[in-house]
Amino acid sequence: MELLLLFAVCAVLGSVVGFSAGLLGIGGGLIAVPALLYILPWANVPAESIPHVAIATSLSAIILTSFSSARAHHQRGNIDWSLFLPMLPGTAVGALCSGFIAELISGDDLKKGFAVFVILMSINMAYPVKPKAEGRKLPPFPVLFIASAVIAVLSALMGIGGGTLMVPFLCFCGLEMKKAVGFSSANGLIIALWGSLGYVIAGWDIQGMPSGSFGYIYLPALAGIVATSMLIAPLGAKAASTWPTAVLKKIFAALLLVVGLKLILS
Repeated sequence: MELLLLFAVCAVLGSVVGFSAGLLGIGGGLIAVPALLYILPWANVPAESIPHVAIATSLSAIILTSFSSARAHHQRGNIDWSLFLPMLPGTAVGALCSGFIAELISGDDLKKGFAVFVILMSINMAYPVKPKAEGRKLPPFPVLFIASAVIAVLSALMGIGGGTLMVPFLCFCGLEMKKAVGFSSANGLIIALWGSLGYVIAGWDIQGMPSGSFGYIYLPALAGIVATSMLIAPLGAKAASTWPTAVLKKIFAALLLVVGLKLILS
């Protein structure tokens, strides 16, 4: 596939990712990874490495969007920075290790693992779980460290920023929703940064990767996604005030369910 055409296709994908994120408040990885699984073979990425490259590229695309989101939440005072002391080390270690863990998993198993995750997220989107945490307090340092590391590993293995896992955990621990979302946005930036670094190092010596690869990250696809997602996301956020987002979330959840089942059966 011509490089310019691949960039254009990924720019369209970035528009969809950005608009959906702004409209529905979903992580871009749920859209970007399945799409990249079909796009990357055109770039002659080795078949066994396609799931790894799709997840790594999606994760690296989250860096800028997470930074933008974290800055907005910081300006609104929604980030409890005191949580970073117990949770930042675990997040960084977990995210960094994800690339090396992914390297130990076959491409087919990694794809099926992502498919199961997509199906679970589609169910949660259609029927969201809202944990009640009356009277609960945040757990001690060791628990927060372990929880943040596990969330970071799972998130980076799936190519997402971690909000779908971190927000319910923090709400369950007693943090109010807006604080949980705010902290998750900043934590997602750490996951994206350290996770991307892990995928770069783990994929550095992989043979047969196409030109433009940076470890497991495929830069032309990344550039296309980032070029439009940041520009289109505000349009999605604006549409959210007038469009029936509750209905759209259920429709999107059904589409995710189809995508997940297709990935498992393919």
